[in-house]
Amino acid sequence: MAQLELPDTAFSRVVDPILVRIGNAASWIWVVLLAVIVCNVLLRYAFAQGRIEFEEIQWHLYSAGFMLGLSYALQADAHVRVDVLHERFAPVTRAWIDLYGLILCVLPFVALMLIYGAPFVADSFATGEVSSSPGGLPYRWAIKSMLLVGFGLLGLAALSRLTRIWKYLFWARG
Repeated sequence: MAQLELPDTAFSRVVDPILVRIGNAASWIWVVLLAVIVCNVLLRYAFAQGRIEFEEIQWHLYSAGFMLGLSYALQADAHVRVDVLHERFAPVTRAWIDLYGLILCVLPFVALMLIYGAPFVADSFATGEVSSSPGGLPYRWAIKSMLLVGFGLLGLAALSRLTRIWKYLFWARG
């Protein structure tokens, strides 16, 4: 069954292209991550030179790619769900499930992450937190701030999708 065709709204016409550009740009993170992994493996096994910085930059890149990819996946309706069940439902039923999922699950979770994530990042910045590993990366607040950026973008994607579903359910179908 095809994806649910939702009408655009004024909000989605502004937000969705931004999310697509961010998602496309963030997709290059995976190429950089692959290069770092290959370099790290070569250094470790060919030259017996393990580098803590490479280990840490790997999880930093993975975290950034994942957090930035969340909003793109929601915007493109390419996120994980129980498609075995979802695809069997009528389009209106799928829209109602998405509406309730966004209102009851996604948006409250995003709000909690932003509310509790801000002090988490601020504390890291204020204390000048660095890696506890010898030779590890400084500026731990930078990677922690990806939580705020990622969930902020996810919140925008959820609101955009919510406006589109709302229009589909209450205005566009007549």
